[in-house]
Amino acid sequence: FDGVLDTASLGTAALAAVRDGGAYAGLWPGSEPAAERGIRVDAVSVQSDAALLTELARLADQGVLFARVAETYPLTAAAEAHARLADGGLPGRIVLVP
Repeated sequence: FDGVLDTASLGTAALAAVRDGGAYAGLWPGSEPAAERGIRVDAVSVQSDAALLTELARLADQGVLFARVAETYPLTAAAEAHARLADGGLPGRIVLVP
């Protein structure tokens, strides 16, 4: 593959699937495998940004930015929601609500 986003923390096993000169990204900074074969290795790092979140909320309130919600389930129906997700074909996300 040209690149791999290793969401399962496979490390070197996922890196082995990347072509020479490709890219690997992990989700846990500091746990990514050592670079080899010219592969760029990095990890996703997330930091909170109150100003950006405020702007995103404002855009959502204005209808400029929106989330596509396919179905909503109560938290008590999480297993049913998971089964629906596994069926595929959803035009948006499933949301669990308390």
